[in-house]
Amino acid sequence: MRDGGDGAGETVGGVGPASGNGRGRPRPAPHPDPRVAAAIQELVGLLPPGTRNADLVGELVTLAMQFPQDGLDRGELKLLASTLRDFRHSFNVFDRHRERKKVSIFGSARTPVGSPIYDLCKRFSAALAERGYMVITGAGPGIMRAGNEGAGRENSFGVNIRLPFEQAANDIIDGDEKLINFKYFFTRKLSFVKESDAIVLFPGGFGTMDEGFESLTLLQTGKCDPLPVVLMDLPGSNYWPAWEAYLRENLLSKGLISASDRNLFRYTTDIDKAIHEIELFYRCYHSLRYVGDYVILRLTRRPTEQLMAILNERYRDLLADGDFEVMDAPHRAERNEPDDVRALPRIGFHFVQRGFGRLRRLIDEINMLEFDEPPVVAREPARGSGALDMPASGPGSNDEE
Repeated sequence: MRDGGDGAGETVGGVGPASGNGRGRPRPAPHPDPRVAAAIQELVGLLPPGTRNADLVGELVTLAMQFPQDGLDRGELKLLASTLRDFRHSFNVFDRHRERKKVSIFGSARTPVGSPIYDLCKRFSAALAERGYMVITGAGPGIMRAGNEGAGRENSFGVNIRLPFEQAANDIIDGDEKLINFKYFFTRKLSFVKESDAIVLFPGGFGTMDEGFESLTLLQTGKCDPLPVVLMDLPGSNYWPAWEAYLRENLLSKGLISASDRNLFRYTTDIDKAIHEIELFYRCYHSLRYVGDYVILRLTRRPTEQLMAILNERYRDLLADGDFEVMDAPHRAERNEPDDVRALPRIGFHFVQRGFGRLRRLIDEINMLEFDEPPVVAREPARGSGALDMPASGPGSNDEE
């Protein structure tokens, strides 16, 4: 996912709405000891000329040098050090495969090899690999092994967790350089979402529910970039329909979620439909950037007058001020983006910073329109959803509660 830059609001992927006061997080103050502050400045000055984001390197060093005066005990310092080690290793492994889109697959570790649901996941992962995707699994048995087996070792990541009773990696991914062993669940979970271009959930237990609701919460609150979430199962199974019915009967009916939140996921039993859902999401939409309450939608096709008229008619509930506008040039906050990303067509608007299910519907609307021009080719976002068997209300409807 992309660099947040310039103190804009940030998410697990580096972007997101600013806080309620309209500002991003504050920069830390310089170290109070002038000698330490000068030493940090000198240390950062030793970085090779032209090093990108040297200011953030200095910020990290400053924070580290403030820990002793903060009174942190050894256990807290070990937690911080282990967290940074987890992230550094994960970032380095994924960075070597940045040019390819990735799909995270979740499901039960108890799924028997050769069972119908195991075979469905295996065939789905193989179809993804045939289309150039890589898969990310938890590296364990069951559905995780099916995902790795179907995609093949060369197209797989394993995001494992070190437990007291040791969850061994499955034999498909064990020993591969793309197997990452995390100390903490929270660093592992963040890496799943940060590196995913789509998330697919098969039936599972508490862990699957945890990953599913965590992902939906991040999407619902705008704390991760929009991406497709697909619920998959065998034909005739009631696992996901019963889950969706629970949401409607116990959450939606009581006003605990909005109708538009159901736009954040799709359900299907068909492999081709699941892959179509993922590919449709990126048909025109490329990536998104927040600068305070201003949202920049980067597209691979130039917005038409028809599209802009539709957005300004149907999605005014998402506007805090003004209209949806075609941007003539990149925003100044995008100055550190790659040139091909800066060259993309874009739409800008002042966002109300709520109704992310409606924002997802807007992206669907953009992707489903016909365009006269071929898509603009640009590198994929550095991370980092079409109605299927369980459709919500139609495109463009104001489905906010």
